[in-house]
Amino acid sequence: MAGIAFGRFDDSFSVSSIKAYVAEFISTLIFVFAGVGSAIAYANISGGHVNPAVTFGLAIGGQITILTGIFYWIAQLLGSIV
Repeated sequence: MAGIAFGRFDDSFSVSSIKAYVAEFISTLIFVFAGVGSAIAYANISGGHVNPAVTFGLAIGGQITILTGIFYWIAQLLGSIV
């Protein structure tokens, strides 16, 4: 069984660690900004579901038809592959 590596406090503030933290912050910021931005940009066209789970919930809740939900799922899954 593998042990949990907690690390040392002084290793957490090395230059390479701080670079990694900043890189993680910037990449997450861009990812969230692009995702939320696209949802807002297309919300007036398709509802901005972006997530098949949201589409499923809306289809089950009767906000969209099942057939529309299926086509949204296909578009969302193809978009995630491309």
